Amino acid sequence: MNYYYKNLRKYREINGYTQGEIAHILQTRQEQYSKYELGKREIPVHHLITLAMLYGVSTDELLGLKKRKTAEQ
Repeated sequence: MNYYYKNLRKYREINGYTQGEIAHILQTRQEQYSKYELGKREIPVHHLITLAMLYGVSTDELLGLKKRKTAEQ
């Protein structure tokens, strides 16, 4: 099973954001966002949508339900 919270960190780091910056974008505290990445709290759907738009991926990709298509596929 793919745990989506690991993708939160992966996409954040790929895009060069800190937890504090993402927390600011989501209008929450860094401590709260950290719990999302650690899988200690469920991230609200509206935050998932915001992050998907920010990172330029679908919510399915962010949740690990669908892999991003590459040029080879």
